[in-house]
Amino acid sequence: MQKAFLKYKSVILYGACLAVLLFLMRFMEYRYLIITNAQEVYTGFIAALFMGLGVWLTLKLVKPKKETVILEKEVFVAHTPSPDLDAAAAHNLSKRETEVLALMGKGMSNAEIADALFVSLSTVKTHSGNIYEKLDVKRRTQAVEKAKQLAIIN
Repeated sequence: MQKAFLKYKSVILYGACLAVLLFLMRFMEYRYLIITNAQEVYTGFIAALFMGLGVWLTLKLVKPKKETVILEKEVFVAHTPSPDLDAAAAHNLSKRETEVLALMGKGMSNAEIADALFVSLSTVKTHSGNIYEKLDVKRRTQAVEKAKQLAIIN
């Protein structure tokens, strides 16, 4: 290593002198830039400071304060007697429409049927409309009565 240093001593010394000279020139250019554009530099510094403060404050305010706990629980659903799917198929009723019809026969409201079948209220209303059309009835009570006559539900 010493041999290499002694061999290239003048090259290393010359490179170091150039680096120091370049550093001094950049420093002088930077000082000149600061002096001539002092207002812009200070304004930029203040803007950067406030931007950092805003990011920090946002992170503090948006951070959730409470931990979310997920609780899993078993839900037992009462078993309903299954309707006659063959009789329902004869009238082009789908399995889901037959289930809705059976729950109508028990006197449940649309909201209760939606909760029992884990579907939305609008889905139950759509199924109800399809049932009325396929059984050629106008009202819920007529649909339940006709379904009992056709032995679709008990």
